[in-house]
Amino acid sequence: MDDTGIRLAVVPPKGDPYERTLRETRIVIGRSSKATLHLPDGAMSREHARLSLEPSGWTVTDLGSRNGTLLNGDRLEAATVLSPGDELELGGTTITVVALSTKPGVEERGFSETAAGKTVFRPASELLPKADRAAPGADLDTLRRYAGRLHVLNEVHRALGRSLTLKELLELILDRAFDHLKPEEGAIFLKEKTGDGYACAASRYRHGRPPVFSRHLVHEVAEKGLAALVLDTRQDDRFAGAESLVGAGVRSLVAAPLMDEGAPLGMIVLGSRLTVRAFTEEDMELLVSLASVAALRLCNVALAEEAAERRRLEDEVALARRIQVALLPDHLPAIPGYALHGGNLPSRWVSGDFYVVLPRNEGQECVLMVADVSGKGIAAALLTASLEALAAAPIEAGRSPAEVYNRISPLLYRRTPPEKYATSFLATLDVATGRLTYANAGHPPALVARADGTLSWLKGTGIPLGLLPEFFYEECQEVLNPGDLLVVYTDGILEAMRPDDEEYGQARLAAVCAKARTEGPEAVARALEKDLDAFVGGVPYMDDRTVVLAQRLG
Repeated sequence: MDDTGIRLAVVPPKGDPYERTLRETRIVIGRSSKATLHLPDGAMSREHARLSLEPSGWTVTDLGSRNGTLLNGDRLEAATVLSPGDELELGGTTITVVALSTKPGVEERGFSETAAGKTVFRPASELLPKADRAAPGADLDTLRRYAGRLHVLNEVHRALGRSLTLKELLELILDRAFDHLKPEEGAIFLKEKTGDGYACAASRYRHGRPPVFSRHLVHEVAEKGLAALVLDTRQDDRFAGAESLVGAGVRSLVAAPLMDEGAPLGMIVLGSRLTVRAFTEEDMELLVSLASVAALRLCNVALAEEAAERRRLEDEVALARRIQVALLPDHLPAIPGYALHGGNLPSRWVSGDFYVVLPRNEGQECVLMVADVSGKGIAAALLTASLEALAAAPIEAGRSPAEVYNRISPLLYRRTPPEKYATSFLATLDVATGRLTYANAGHPPALVARADGTLSWLKGTGIPLGLLPEFFYEECQEVLNPGDLLVVYTDGILEAMRPDDEEYGQARLAAVCAKARTEGPEAVARALEKDLDAFVGGVPYMDDRTVVLAQRLG
């Protein structure tokens, strides 16, 4: 830097950082297009702060901005002298003082000004009002030109009014630009979904050459929201490295940004050889107006496509839920001497829990199984369906709980990534004697609320299913006497949380089940759900809730 002005490094909330040298002695920073340093930052006030060259040096003053100005992390309360390295935070923008001097001069001529009469960069926000109306007292020719421009814009509005895909929209925009501005070639560049750069979304060009492109142009037009008029690319050093421009013979070009409330969407750029077409500032104004209409329609198309995709996903999820519900028992079997109840409530549209209540051995046994796979949503639901299918065959073949787990756990391990597993409780109930043979694969302990008022917890006998390539599960036994109630549940119940982050827990579950035990399993399930809803106080359930209850009648 020479001995005049101030040099700033600007890091905007969107787009690439850049440096700017200013040689005025009074600099207003804000999102207004009239600000000396115009920054399209929605969190910034129109006139946010002022830099001034005073006898004491360069100072910064907050101009009563909505969100305030921070200097080196502290809120700015009064005019403060700046030093190299000082950091200003204005809205979502960070500005660092790179260098400064105390000799006033003229503002540096940069990309936003005319360079040797051959290149013009201007804020598109300034050109829009100018393009939409004629100046007071304009002559007849000027009024005719503005009338023609309004006719063009009206035509474009009508053309874009019908339902279009993104590809159709981009082609139509180029059609209208070619009809009215007569370029030889042109392209529309859109910001990639990853946010890493811009890709050519539509183009027309001569002799199979690639579309007109320049990183300088992308930075100034798409990122900064500046409209560009380049009268001769060969006489502007900034385009010397743009081989796609120079090599294609492009000498004159005009470009306009596609913006959504200050956020860059992309740009439209038109090019031509000087012998064919030299663009003018009126062309630039018209293209800015076209780009403004196009940007609005781009947002609408994006919203429509997003809504259609959301509806498609919702339909798929609804179908997944119907398939999953079909895997759950639509009714529980009648087991003489026992009352049964089962229920599943997903935290989302689909559940990662499932349960099985199945009589076997000609009704002499009843199999009870509850499982909870890791994760939530569709991925968990798919794993649930897989686990249910793996368990069905050994259960129906009469295998004991430990044998079922020993068979399906290694299969699940081989078919799923390491972070996927399932906890489960599986028991066989001897109907005549009430003897319960069970295995618990990392699942919350089942509860037996006994007729005499005591409680028993049926704790784990092994690790979750699918966690290791091989593991041998053990079994335990318990007896359900007349009046005893077995409660098997998933951790979505225990981990239900109220506003102060306290979890529901085993103690509350046991108290509700013990109190309602004499009224039967269905009453216990209703009491449990009612108590859960009162406990969480409107806090959304973060996990699926499943409960299976079996009571031996007295």
